[in-house]
Amino acid sequence: MTAIESPQPASIPFLRLAAVAAFVVIGFLLPRLLGGTSVAYSTLTTIAIFAVMCYGADIVLSYLGEVSLGHTVFWAIGGYAAANLSVKYGLNGWATAAATIALCLAAAAFLGAVTLRTREFVFSLVTYAAAVVAYEIAFNWDAVGGSDGIVGIPPLKLPLLVTNFSGAMQEDLWPIAFALLLLTLAFIARFRRSRLGTTALMVQMNPALAASLGVDPRRIRLAVFVISAPITGLAGWLYAYQRAYVGPDMFESYFLVMMLTAIVLVGRRILLGPLIGTALLIAQQNLLSLGGDWNKIVLGSVLALVLIFWPAGLVGLYRRITKKT
Repeated sequence: MTAIESPQPASIPFLRLAAVAAFVVIGFLLPRLLGGTSVAYSTLTTIAIFAVMCYGADIVLSYLGEVSLGHTVFWAIGGYAAANLSVKYGLNGWATAAATIALCLAAAAFLGAVTLRTREFVFSLVTYAAAVVAYEIAFNWDAVGGSDGIVGIPPLKLPLLVTNFSGAMQEDLWPIAFALLLLTLAFIARFRRSRLGTTALMVQMNPALAASLGVDPRRIRLAVFVISAPITGLAGWLYAYQRAYVGPDMFESYFLVMMLTAIVLVGRRILLGPLIGTALLIAQQNLLSLGGDWNKIVLGSVLALVLIFWPAGLVGLYRRITKKT
């Protein structure tokens, strides 16, 4: 059998590597390919940040089968950590990112220990209640900014070995946002193949089998919940530097609905699903925006329509159509 008729297995990793390399190069150059304007850089940076935000919630939804309505807490923790530590103490981006990760891990461990005793509807309600409590703290506690929030966040500074990176412009933030997105994709891909990922899926799909194999469901669920938090938190961290302001609006339902819609729009447990979903939603808001609160209405309507008519997302709809034909 010739190589043309049946490619050698050794060529498959090379093709995958080439595809990944092409994705990275084209993705990094995409703002320039779209004209190199500040609008292009700003839009793509926002897409990258929001996609990372969604991937944190996607782990919980796809691998635990739970809808976390409290992931805006971790999103806000990242923003508030960046704002407070950079404005009040002059810390650079590495320090604020490390603080974001540590705070998100601690908050997720505490929240998960409480909420993961429940399931499904009750879990969603308890996590939502946690988000409401966090909002009230952020709104009323002057030590973290109060109702006015924190303004004047300095540009992102990341000291490197040979230079000091400063993200003063949208063009400067794009490489950081793109790198964060790539790291997130690599982490998600590794998680999907990891023992924790496969065990979490087994706990969700067949808890009886998991129990017969000696798996502790509560421990697995807590581990998955905890590792999801810093992903969403780092997105909030970079978002704070992008808009140079953090306030209680970080807890807005808009961000929660954005997470859920971007995840289910394309389909769950699809590596690029949240990224594509986020890109479609942000593109709609930028190109076909109705202004004001109409964007939120459209976002909520899309979520409702997908859940009612296409619960498996656009990929599931495509498979259903092709199966009929």
